[in-house]
This record gives sequence, structure tokens and C-alpha cells, in this order.
Amino acid sequence: MPADVLAVTLAVGARIHSKKNRVEKVSGCIVSKNQDPTTRAMAGQERRIDDTILIREAQSGNRAAFEELVRHYDQAVLRLALHLTGTEHDAQDVYQDAFLKAYKNIGSFRFECSFYTWIYRIVTNLCLDHLRKKNVRKEDAPVVKDASGGEYDLLDQVPDGRPGANPERDLMRRQLGARISGALEKLTPRERMVFELKHYHGLKLRTVGEILHTTEETAKNTLFRATQKLRGQLADMR
Repeated sequence: MPADVLAVTLAVGARIHSKKNRVEKVSGCIVSKNQDPTTRAMAGQERRIDDTILIREAQSGNRAAFEELVRHYDQAVLRLALHLTGTEHDAQDVYQDAFLKAYKNIGSFRFECSFYTWIYRIVTNLCLDHLRKKNVRKEDAPVVKDASGGEYDLLDQVPDGRPGANPERDLMRRQLGARISGALEKLTPRERMVFELKHYHGLKLRTVGEILHTTEETAKNTLFRATQKLRGQLADMR
């Protein structure tokens, strides 16, 4: 392995371990919905300009510039990988593979999309491969059994340390999360990917289509199928 690639691998690996004790539950959009549209647009434009400078520096061989790109997106990538794979171990593998692949291919980045879309495309492709190889087997899904045979969602095991947290409400939330995770297991890998990118990460269908190398209309149809299947699975909860 070339020395520069090894150095990036070690740097990304170090960032994984520094986050190991603070993996957050995926609970919504990456961009705050409390911001007004103008603020979000301005922030997005500033980030894209900043990314463009860093990408050009990275393409010129500046490893520090690439590491700065990693710092920009590492939390979002780890959250996405965690939610799509369902296990911290697999999420960490995807996280490291995604940034290593990005580093190896940064020279071919043509600015036809944002770095955000590009890195998400890499992550989703890795996760699709993971889900297909595992064939979405039950033992690899987010829902697992405890010693008594009860099911729980790995993503919901992060304790709620907020003042005034309600244990009963927390239990109900975990149970609901387990039901939803069980329903998500029954979707095809692509249906699950589209549903989670749209509803858990707040991406527009046009962006989802770009990430998955398909059209907005195809993403919309896939989302519709996924939603219909989930409604059927969760009909008794209405």
C-alpha cells in the first residue's frame, strides 16, 4: 500500500476510534429544519465553495486538505452507515472504506455534483453491497434478541441523558423503533436505501436519484413501493 494511502487509512481509522463512545442515534435530517430556507441555502453555498477549494488542493496532493474534507463529513457518513448497516462494527468498516475509496479516486472528481452527493453515493453503494452480501439476514439486521428472547433495536440502546427523560416514553420509543426496523428489513436493499435517505436524512428525491445513479422519478416510484410495504407491515399500529 502506498505510503500516502496508508497515512490516510490510519488517520481515518483514528477518527473512528475517537467517535466510538459518542455514536449518535439517527433521528432526522443532517441539516437543521429550524433554519430558514435562505440561511440553509447560504450555508450550503459557502460549504460548496469551501469544498471546491479543498478538493482542488487534495487533487494536487495535499493530504491535509483531504483530511479536512473528512472532518466536514465524517459524522454524516458514520450516521448514514450506522443506520443502513444496523451495527456499529459494519458502520465503521463502511466509514473507513468510503473515505479510503474517496481518497483513491479524488483525482477523478469532476465537480459535476457536490462532494456531499459524491461521498454519499460511495457510502450507499458500499452499504448496498453489504446488504446484498448478507442477503438482509435477520441476524444482521438492527433488531436483535436479548437473553429473554425479546427484540430490541441496536440504534435505540444509546441512553437518553437529557434532563427529565421519561423512562416509560423511552421504552415505548424503543419498542416502536424495533417494529419499524423489523418492517424495514422486509424491504429490498434499494427500497430501504431510498426510504432512509429521504425520511431519515432529509434528502430531496432528486439528490437521492443522483446518489443511486437513477432518475428522480425512479426514486419517487421506489419510495412509493417502500412506503406501501411499510404501511402494510405496520397497519396494526394505526
